[in-house]
Formats: sequence, structure tokens, C-alpha cells
Amino acid sequence: MTALPRFRGVFALILMFPSVPVSAIPGQTSRFIAPETVVVPSGRLRLKGFLWRSKDTAPAVLFLHGSGGIDPAHTGKLPIAEAAERLGPVFLKHGYTFLYLFRRGQGLSADQGPFIQDTLQRERALGGEESRKRLQIRLLTTDHLNDATAGVAFLKSLFASGPHRIAIAGHSFGGQLTLLAAEHDSTLGAAVVFGAAAASWDGSPELRELLLAAVRTTTVPLMLIHAANDYSIASGKALAGESARLANPHELKIYPPFGQTPDDGHDFVYTGVSQWEDDAFRFLEKYVRH
Repeated sequence: MTALPRFRGVFALILMFPSVPVSAIPGQTSRFIAPETVVVPSGRLRLKGFLWRSKDTAPAVLFLHGSGGIDPAHTGKLPIAEAAERLGPVFLKHGYTFLYLFRRGQGLSADQGPFIQDTLQRERALGGEESRKRLQIRLLTTDHLNDATAGVAFLKSLFASGPHRIAIAGHSFGGQLTLLAAEHDSTLGAAVVFGAAAASWDGSPELRELLLAAVRTTTVPLMLIHAANDYSIASGKALAGESARLANPHELKIYPPFGQTPDDGHDFVYTGVSQWEDDAFRFLEKYVRH
């Protein structure tokens, strides 16, 4: 009986697309523009995404949200549509096409599968915390990774950007997916990772090895980002250290504490754009816009 209010909230998000002032191409005067809502096939599923289009020949970025939230219509503390709308115009302003993909069970794709947090909570109730961790890794490496690779394929089919002109970025659980997607697709130009595994690195040896193996395998340049008051910055340091050991192109950025709590530090991808914007786009310009 709890599903109906959640889906009402998601339907409301479909109908409410606040326009936001952006410059579609650097140097243009600002105008109001809203994202397109696009359908992204992932196997038999039909995922939704918000797409901000730049020029057809512009580089493109896929963004993968986290798994957390009070319900399918939120990521962290933010309504997920609002979270998308905080990022899309920023990337468009810098001349990038930007796809914010709603994975199965969340946001505008809430009708395309169960909400991952509901699934994980049920598993914990049935089998305990270790069983929940095993299921989370299974979902990370199957269903949700399939959605991430579907988003990459969608951008490749949509734009004539050319090899290495598509980048991938992600936050939290979506940051973990970003690392795995970069491991599987060497044609990606760059990967920008916000707070990946910050809440789960210390407690899951299996996850640590999975992500370290991805870093060892991938040839995609990586940028790893945390606020200093994230739940933990150990994951970023360890992943950057492994990249440095292998002499793979990477950057690690630890920004000053943001807000008052670890939740604030973890979610600063959305609320602290002005802190990371210059560095992230310098990195993307180096590896993607050429």
C-alpha cells in the first residue's frame, strides 16, 4: 500500500520540468531551456532520462545518480528531478550534451523495476547485513551496470561525437558504476567519480577488490572527487593510489568540508557545484574535447 504515493510523486515529476537559464554554447546569451525527456532501452526495460542537447558534434556526458533516498523520487535528500536540473545546465553551459539517466526503479524510471533500497532492506531483513552486501554487489555488477552501459550506448547512437568524445560521471553508487563502466568500455574519453563507495569502502572487502580491479584494468582517465567531510575519503585515496602505481592518467581532488554533516559532504556534487566545476571541466577539456 506504500507504492501508490511514491508513484504519484514520480508522475508529478514527469509533469513538472522547471525551465532554467543556461547558455547552450559557451559565449551565447542566456535563455530559458528545459531538458528533453528521452527513452533509453536497457534490455526489455524502457528507462527515462533528462537530456540537455548541445551541438550534434559536441562531446557528451552520461551521469549516474546514487542509490540512496527516502523513496524512488529522491537521491540523497534532494528530489531526483531537482538534482538532475542542478547539473544539466552546468554541463550545457560548458558545451556538453548531458544525459541524466534514471536507472530502473528510481525517478522517472520507477515503473521499470523495484527501488534498489527497498530490495536491499528486504534482503537485510531476511538474511542479515552480509546478505544485503552480497546482493548490492550483484546488482552493481548486473542490473544497474546494464543500465549504465545502456546509457552510454544511447549517447553513442544519438550523436556523431566520435571516439573518446563521450565521458561518464557518477555519484556514490553511481560513482561505483562509473568505474565499472569505464573498465568495460575503453572508448570512453574520461570518467569523473564523486564519492564512490564513501559509505561502504571500509565495511566491504569484496567491494574494495571489485573497484580496485576496475582501476587496474581500465585505460580511461579517472578523476576522483570527495569533500573532506564525506562519509570517508579512503576509497578515493586507495583508488588514486592504485592508478598512480600503474601510471594511469588520474586526478584526486579532496575539497574542503562542505556543509555541516557527512551527508552534506557526500552530496556536494549537487550543492557545491562552484567548488568542483572549474577542476572537473578542465579535466574533461583535457581528455574529451579534442
